Amino acid sequence: MRLRRTAAILAARALSFGCKLAGRQGVTMAGKLALKIDPDILRDLAGQVREKIFVVCGTNGKTTTNNLLCSAVESEGKKLVCNHTGSNMLMGVAASFVLAAKWNGKLDADYACIEIDEASTVRVFPHFKPDYMVLTNLFRDQLDRYGEIDITMKLLDQAMKMAPDMKIIVNGDDALSAYLAMESGNEYVTYGISERVFEEQDSHEIREGRFCKRCGGRLAYDFYHYSQIGVYHCPDCGFARPAIDFDASHIDMKQGLEFEVEGRHIAANYRGFYNIYNILAAYSAARTAGLELKNFNKVLENFNPQNGRNEVFHIQGSKVLLNLAKNPAGFNQNISAVMEDEADKDLIIVINDNAQDGTDISWLWDVDFDRFSAESIRSVTVSGIRCQDMRLRLKYVDISSNLVPDVKTAIEQRLRDGCKNLYVLVNYTALYSTHNILKEMEK
Repeated sequence: MRLRRTAAILAARALSFGCKLAGRQGVTMAGKLALKIDPDILRDLAGQVREKIFVVCGTNGKTTTNNLLCSAVESEGKKLVCNHTGSNMLMGVAASFVLAAKWNGKLDADYACIEIDEASTVRVFPHFKPDYMVLTNLFRDQLDRYGEIDITMKLLDQAMKMAPDMKIIVNGDDALSAYLAMESGNEYVTYGISERVFEEQDSHEIREGRFCKRCGGRLAYDFYHYSQIGVYHCPDCGFARPAIDFDASHIDMKQGLEFEVEGRHIAANYRGFYNIYNILAAYSAARTAGLELKNFNKVLENFNPQNGRNEVFHIQGSKVLLNLAKNPAGFNQNISAVMEDEADKDLIIVINDNAQDGTDISWLWDVDFDRFSAESIRSVTVSGIRCQDMRLRLKYVDISSNLVPDVKTAIEQRLRDGCKNLYVLVNYTALYSTHNILKEMEK
């Protein structure tokens, strides 16, 4: 068995190295190869984690939350395993442990912080039982791959039952996530924002989970933060937003993001209200595990978003921000973050329909693209496999766009002719290739 484990690790490392030389990520392939050689390798390596294992699930914000949590744990002097790249299905999870292990099969890790695709939890949990699950939110996402939210919720419920000793750190402002945690039988703690941050806006946002999962009655909201996230209760059965253990207050977004929690002042130089939830989720998870987080603000100051999540590049005198936007709720929050920047800006939207994206792109019609008609948007360029569909969507809200199917060409044109402030919003399979294009240009 030890020889098999060693062979699996060496083979996975060699494959990962070869993929990198070829300009490919290769993480999933390395994990697949390791499990093929040694089907028990993930169970064996996870069992060597000395203290606790976190998993991070949810439709939006998984990668940012997980990487922030990793940085917070490391700031406490702990060694850990983390799938920073966002490869979050069984093969990617296996790879994160295998590539962190020594050639002899030994793993030197106090903690593991692992992002897991919601539908993959039931495939991963037979290999190890996490100590904590962070549940960020549940939105409609890639209907042709995942189906309706009820299917995702059933899979997560099944996973929670597979790990009855796992504590859930849940976004209490999301009625769907909160319901899952409250009904699971697992111990749970909550995070959220109890104060009203925005005045009621005339928004056409799609709001998931408008009906109570317990009795089917229509939920009543005191207010929304965005989408279905807010303060809610069911007038019919009494189901309501749970008491919040980690409550962010005194929200200020004038200069970056600032708030207070547990009497601490938290500050980060990010845009986007949704990032308060990502920061709060990572903070709540680490504090629930007993970590002191004396240097949390320093962690936020030094945190470098990876793989295109609010990642900033400086190219030819232009500032370029790359971000993932893969479903209506996430795209609407991206639009809000872009519009917080009052300076003139150019915009590139890249839409693909590969298998990992979901081939059904009808979700584009649920996004509030009309907000891009503001004067500060100097130009909009559409790119990617489904650029024509994106152009048509913009035409229906009277926004003209440039059609440049090749992403690299689109970026080069905006760098040459634009206003030196460029936002690039991409869906899933465009993220890695666009990141590599920008990284190469930045060199």
